[in-house]
Amino acid sequence: QVQLVESGGGSVQPGGSLRLSCVASGFTFSHYIFSWFRQAPGKMREFIGLIRSSGIGTEYIDSVKGRFTISRDNDKNTVYLQMNSLKPEDTAVYYCKVNLRTGDCWGQGTQVTVSS
Repeated sequence: QVQLVESGGGSVQPGGSLRLSCVASGFTFSHYIFSWFRQAPGKMREFIGLIRSSGIGTEYIDSVKGRFTISRDNDKNTVYLQMNSLKPEDTAVYYCKVNLRTGDCWGQGTQVTVSS
C-alpha cells in the first residue's frame, strides 16, 4: 500500500525551528522526486520546494529560500523539511507529495503554528 506519513509539526515562537519528516512506504522510494506543500487557513495549497531522486537537486520558492532545507535519506525512506527562522506567515498544514506513475500520493499533513 502506497503511503506517506508526515510528522514533526507543532507550535513554535517566531525565529524558532522545526524539522518535519515524511516517511514513505509501498514503492521504491529512491526513484522519485518528493515535494513539500503547505496550506494556510483560507488559502490555496502552496508549493514550497522539492528534492530530486538523487538528493542533490533541490528547488524552493523565494519566500523560504535560505530558511528551509529539504533533504532525504533513501535508506530510511524519509524526506525531511528543516525549517529555520520561522515566521507567523509560515503557519499552515504542511504536506509531502510524490508523483508516482499511477498518480500523485499525498500525506495526511502536519500542523505548524508560529506564534508568540
